[in-house]
Amino acid sequence: MTRFDGRTALVTGGTSGIGLATAQRLRAEGARVIVTGRDRSRTTSPDFVPGDVADLADLDTLTAVVRDRFGSLDVVFANAGVATFGPLAEVTEAEYDRVMGINVKGTYFTVHRLAPLLAPDAAVVINASWTLHRGMSGGSLYAATKAAVHNLARSLAAELAPVRVNTVSPGYITTPMFHANVEAAAQQDIRDAIPLDRFGTADDVASAVAFLASREASYITGQDLIIDGGLTTTPW
Repeated sequence: MTRFDGRTALVTGGTSGIGLATAQRLRAEGARVIVTGRDRSRTTSPDFVPGDVADLADLDTLTAVVRDRFGSLDVVFANAGVATFGPLAEVTEAEYDRVMGINVKGTYFTVHRLAPLLAPDAAVVINASWTLHRGMSGGSLYAATKAAVHNLARSLAAELAPVRVNTVSPGYITTPMFHANVEAAAQQDIRDAIPLDRFGTADDVASAVAFLASREASYITGQDLIIDGGLTTTPW
């Protein structure tokens, strides 16, 4: 498959998990892929630009590199983010600022800085979460950030058209972030609530991102694609 021959893509948070799988998928389908993230040691990508999306100076550097080296962008997967879970009473101002800074501010200014480089038929995909569709005890801060970026995508779909802007909402996906936040003892109960009877993989999400970024989705914008095995919308 060569859906992205001659096209240039950027993946933020592309050194592990969903970001890495998506970068690999886009590259396998012909794209020239720029990867950005905070840890250079976790990637072998030849087009890696280190940086933190919550740091506007880093985003300015990334934008300059993309402009000078590639000229324009056809695909942006704004994937960089962090997860946090815990009771409302335990959320501190510092934690709020950290998570909002990466998940919301980082996503907003990623698109803000890169928008001038987007080709007229470019596609932006933002990584949201199934938690924006269904409440989850202990997930108030994380879910709020994901609801924010989905609403951002809907607004930008109107403002940036004909550039298309969509979100993906992964469910429980077996990535390093999943294992860091979901205790092993709780995993079977969670799996029992998923109609397809398995956790998702990073490749499952990468396939959805590649579809939304491709010309096959040329009449889809302002939408959210839920990739959760039926967890959100299908009672089991």
